[in-house]
Amino acid sequence: MSSSTLLHLLLLSSVLFSCLANVEDEFSYIEGNPNGPENWGNLKPEWETCGKGMEQSPIQLRDNRVIFDQTLGRLRRNYRAVDARLRNSGHDVLVDFKGNAGSLSINRVEYQLKRIHFHSPAEHEMNGERFDLEAQLVHESQDQKRAVVSILFRFGRADPFLSDLEDFIKQFSSSQKNEINAGVVDPNQLQIDDSAYYRYMGSFTAPPCTEGISWTVMRKVATVSPRQVLLLKQAVNENAINNARPVQPTNFRSVFYFEQLKSKLGVI
Repeated sequence: MSSSTLLHLLLLSSVLFSCLANVEDEFSYIEGNPNGPENWGNLKPEWETCGKGMEQSPIQLRDNRVIFDQTLGRLRRNYRAVDARLRNSGHDVLVDFKGNAGSLSINRVEYQLKRIHFHSPAEHEMNGERFDLEAQLVHESQDQKRAVVSILFRFGRADPFLSDLEDFIKQFSSSQKNEINAGVVDPNQLQIDDSAYYRYMGSFTAPPCTEGISWTVMRKVATVSPRQVLLLKQAVNENAINNARPVQPTNFRSVFYFEQLKSKLGVI
């Protein structure tokens, strides 16, 4: 039995017993619903960008449609362990850092790590493949610019970052809690391999779909266990069990690609 089939059966068998979060969603991830992804832009005036924006996320990432840019270099990041809380928004589970969790520097702009969202299945597609989970690390600068670092996961070994949070995530499906103090959380536990990545300008993937977001999507795919994804799905509302927005048109945007070059003597 494949991992995806096992996850599906586990989810079906547990949904009757899981207590969904006490959060009323104004939007749904179910295509065809009146408040589904194709209608987000019509639900509120301030969400109009979801339907009319020209730089929306997620998108398809294809190696044969990128611009190679070695000047991008490895990510300049400096994350640190800090107190955090786990929040259940009803449409996703997120880690909300209370203090200074470190930063990421892009084009000489310093972005502070604020929170981490999880989406299953993954939202971005890479070379025609959609993966099992996506972690999105949201950063903000002092002048309110935003940058997101994205990690794609396929089923396999458990993710160490989520392993540290499993006991807290379980509490969402067994109680009415929407917020839990998770103690000290270390973002360095995430499987970030920045030796190759994609970079493009896009948007947040949920309403209000704000544009002007710098996206960095890791090329190397990490691993997560089916059980860990199941815990995330059990926590959210029924209309967000598959909380991935459909891919959006690229609309002639440039997608840049960096890969660390190697020589016979090692990494250049």
